[in-house]
Amino acid sequence: MNMPDPQAFAATWMTQLTDPSAWQGWLKLPGANFGANPGAHFGANVGTGAAHPLAGILKDFKVGIDPARLDALRQDYLQKAGKLWQDFMMAKTPELHDRRFSGSEWTANPFSAFSAASYLLNADFMLALADAVEAPPRERQKIRFAVQQMVDAMSPANFLATNPEAQKKMLETKGESLTQGLQNMLADMQKGRISQSDESAFEVGRNVATTPGEVVYENELFQLIQYRPSTPQVREVPLLMIPPCINKFYILDLQPENSVVRYVVEQGNTVFMVSWRNPDPSMGALTWDDYVERGAIEALDVVRAISGQPKVHMFGFCVGGTIAATALSVLAARGQQPAASLSLLTTLLDFSDTGVLEVFVDEAQVAMREQNLVKGGIMPGRDLATTFSALRPNDLVWNYVQQNYLKGKTPPAFDLLYWNADSTNLPGPMFCWYLRNTYLENKLKQPGQLTVCGVPVDLGRIDCPVFIYGSKEDHIVPWPAAFASMNLLNPKKAKANRFVLGASGHIAGVINPASKGKRSYWVNGKGGEKNGRARARTAQEWFAGATEHKGSWWPEWARFLAENGGKEVPAPSQAGNEQYRPSEPAPGRYVKARAD
Repeated sequence: MNMPDPQAFAATWMTQLTDPSAWQGWLKLPGANFGANPGAHFGANVGTGAAHPLAGILKDFKVGIDPARLDALRQDYLQKAGKLWQDFMMAKTPELHDRRFSGSEWTANPFSAFSAASYLLNADFMLALADAVEAPPRERQKIRFAVQQMVDAMSPANFLATNPEAQKKMLETKGESLTQGLQNMLADMQKGRISQSDESAFEVGRNVATTPGEVVYENELFQLIQYRPSTPQVREVPLLMIPPCINKFYILDLQPENSVVRYVVEQGNTVFMVSWRNPDPSMGALTWDDYVERGAIEALDVVRAISGQPKVHMFGFCVGGTIAATALSVLAARGQQPAASLSLLTTLLDFSDTGVLEVFVDEAQVAMREQNLVKGGIMPGRDLATTFSALRPNDLVWNYVQQNYLKGKTPPAFDLLYWNADSTNLPGPMFCWYLRNTYLENKLKQPGQLTVCGVPVDLGRIDCPVFIYGSKEDHIVPWPAAFASMNLLNPKKAKANRFVLGASGHIAGVINPASKGKRSYWVNGKGGEKNGRARARTAQEWFAGATEHKGSWWPEWARFLAENGGKEVPAPSQAGNEQYRPSEPAPGRYVKARAD
């Protein structure tokens, strides 16, 4: 089954701007006769008059719903629908516990309030049907995800004819908001994506990615940035940061007040950053081995040569962490242990639990990608961005449909969302290898099951202290999945690994500046992380003994780097060395190449 695409839903919405009745067909529920045979499973035998969209999904998966469960849901729905209609006839305004309908305009008009309440009732019913499907967990998750996409798209807030806030704005501005909204929509259609931020407010190198530094090395795949020290003394062990190649590195260096890079520089570290090149068709044959050997390992060699240090702090964020850990396991197989420590932020090494992304990865979908890309080609960054938008469509798609198009507003300047729209491509062979061997077959965690750069991979052979971070509300790398790395790394050294859990999601949890004092984080000083006792084996066991602390987790990481960073030495007076000379100022030109 092809998974719904919220950007495609938005495109369809654009073409139906004057036809608000289009979505009402989606909400049309099956009548009293749910099937030709009252005892049949819903979806297996749906009456010809039924228009419920779930029927097609159930047919695709060849699954159904137990008749007794279906009848109970139906009766509950009819009871609630009857009460809602009765309240409407008695002019009783329904309560709308949904932020999409929090504006006073929704309850000021009884018809708008009834429309929103009816939508919420129907949405709950559709999702309850999805949850009732008799199917294995993986298939049920896919079904629920597909239904959730449709439910979100059907909201009356998404249409001018049923959105009283947009109608009021149109009247107040004498139609100017609608004119501006159409202009915004046409501009986005030309770009091929929905604008989430005022992109004119930012420029890479001017007000994002501004930490001072120089590019000291480059090859076809990446540029290596060395940041200028801001303290007279630094720890002798340098830090090499491997960002995700799926996005650009400057998520770690947005603006001075929320820059991870600037923070670790200010903590007295000599910091290097890999800036991946945004692949063009000439790079369409690059593989996972290239990203490991010619990317992470080559960057590590250059950092050691420039610093004169035999060991380096290795850092990886998201898939950058997967690349970094793979590189260190390759080097371990070659008899080398060049890491003074390894820091993994929201990283998967064990892909048993991939969260909602699991709905996009199955044998059929991976095989389709392989057929098109495994021999060469580019996976467009726009397609990847669409996938991630699908994970949170109300926040990343429909919110902007309502604000930008219906109300004619210009989205506010937001550095994180500007970065989010700055997509990157991926080489097809690399992308296909990653999907099959990690997400689909989960071979990275199994010693010797994968050969990378000509040697068998065994994560357990990496010999260095490890700092692992997970975000509590992460929908891309569920925090228990991040915690699973604790059992793969240093398997015989209980006190070598440290896990920290931060509040919020995949990005916001990581970018939580220490100076702001926001959110919170959890640590567990028991279970082997500091005292050498047997550490917790499961995420649940770890959390049961964890303590919550207010503020940012960044100082915890800074202390970990200091503990494993060696003695203090005078900060380097200039970047690079005789062999590796600075070629241009940070952030370099690779990061400025756009996928679109």
